[in-house]
Amino acid sequence: MRKYLAMLGPLIGLVFVFVLFSALRPKTFLNLDNMQIILRQTAVIGTAAIGMTLIIIAGGIDLAVGSNIAIGVVTIALLLQAGFTPILAALGGIAACTATGAFSGLLITRLKVLPFIVTLGLMGALRGGAKGLANSQTVYPPRTEAITNSWIMKLLSGLKDENRWMLLPPGVWLMLALAVLVALMLRFTRFGRHIFAVGSNEQTARLCGVNVDRVKILVYTLGALFAGIAAMLQFSYIRVGDPTTAEGYELGVIAAVVIGGASLAGGEGRIAGSLIGAIIMTMVANGCTKMGFDNWVQQIATGFIIIAAVMLDKLRQRRAV
Repeated sequence: MRKYLAMLGPLIGLVFVFVLFSALRPKTFLNLDNMQIILRQTAVIGTAAIGMTLIIIAGGIDLAVGSNIAIGVVTIALLLQAGFTPILAALGGIAACTATGAFSGLLITRLKVLPFIVTLGLMGALRGGAKGLANSQTVYPPRTEAITNSWIMKLLSGLKDENRWMLLPPGVWLMLALAVLVALMLRFTRFGRHIFAVGSNEQTARLCGVNVDRVKILVYTLGALFAGIAAMLQFSYIRVGDPTTAEGYELGVIAAVVIGGASLAGGEGRIAGSLIGAIIMTMVANGCTKMGFDNWVQQIATGFIIIAAVMLDKLRQRRAV
């Protein structure tokens, strides 16, 4: 019962945001095409939020997720430019992102450095790395028919008439499938229970025989793996290797997870809640655009949402005591 009540808050927030912008801009916001745009944009944030949920449940944080997505996007574009097939380019981008997560986990566990410090440093290093790989320019993949009509370009493209039966773009279905798999893993596997145990009380988990360092390395590696998949979706959406892409995404991803019911103190979180939080963040950005607000207004709104999410997290912790 408590679990379902915890999900009620994010759902109420989603309904409130939807009704608000629907009332303010019924013609431009409340239509099928715009709802598909929101879901396509949510796929990137939502996929990254799945991985971030694992990290936050385990008591960690990853401030480098946006920069990691940029690394993945640039890597995919460069590999396509070098003549690799879309599948190899996508795997290369995902592998590059995953490697950074494993590196983060090793630094945190072996050197006993705070996750905030490690990932803050990597946020700048990876962003610089993305710009260096791209020579501070946008990387354009070949405009051949084999590339432009490939599956990677269609993951988040608008559905054509012959594909309307899918209802949602393939990238959105991919996000939902991954969410179901991870939710089942958290609920029914020993590894999932270990993640919650480490986040709830690391010392107790260690005394109970949990290999805490191994769990931490794995969650950071998995978090980066999902950032790599998000990078693949982002590339499908923007279709170029932009080294400045996904700037500020780390705040949106973390906010989505906290809005969805995860605790920054660790030991608590839900995949479904994180996806709802991702939709809220995307819907706010989309609604502000439909209202004609400048980008700085959207940034202010995002900032206050993050503050509100952290305050809600603190209130939940006090009530739990």
